[in-house]
Amino acid sequence: MSHSILSDAQAKMKKAVDYTLHEFSSIHTGKATPAMIESVIVEAYGSMTPLKQCAAISTPDARLIQVQPWDVSLIKSIIKGIQEANLGFNPIPDGKVIRIPLPEMSRERRQEFVKNAQRLAEEGRVHVRNVRRDAHETAKKAKLPEDESKRLDKDIQTATDKAIKDINDHLAHKEKDLLTV
Repeated sequence: MSHSILSDAQAKMKKAVDYTLHEFSSIHTGKATPAMIESVIVEAYGSMTPLKQCAAISTPDARLIQVQPWDVSLIKSIIKGIQEANLGFNPIPDGKVIRIPLPEMSRERRQEFVKNAQRLAEEGRVHVRNVRRDAHETAKKAKLPEDESKRLDKDIQTATDKAIKDINDHLAHKEKDLLTV
């Protein structure tokens, strides 16, 4: 019983950490990555579709994202989708591809991104602590023997500490990336 409570809590904490790291990947550090635009919604064949489902996204160099639609007729709607996503990018059509040069980031913009990363990290930590609280409540309801209950509480706290440390480590790394010019 205590094992399933712990493994369930660990799985949920891992999900919270993974989600936080995924959110971090969408914050751009001045280096081009496909993740910066792959979730942009574009109109394709009458329905709203994520960009990554209707185009190949690549980064030929650190300051450029290149989008190659699988159907050339989508170029206009992809450009429109990227502009409407309000990411601060200026897509440029170039034959069968769209080039998106990354603007230089000002110090203020970098600080904004750091604040955003800190907010995402705090949301992740809160989620991890909520999982810990739920696991403690489940353990109480399970009416385990006292020594098993104490060991479970300790294991849950260890898992919580590890998850929060993971988030903090990644936040520190992301801040370093963001502030390195």
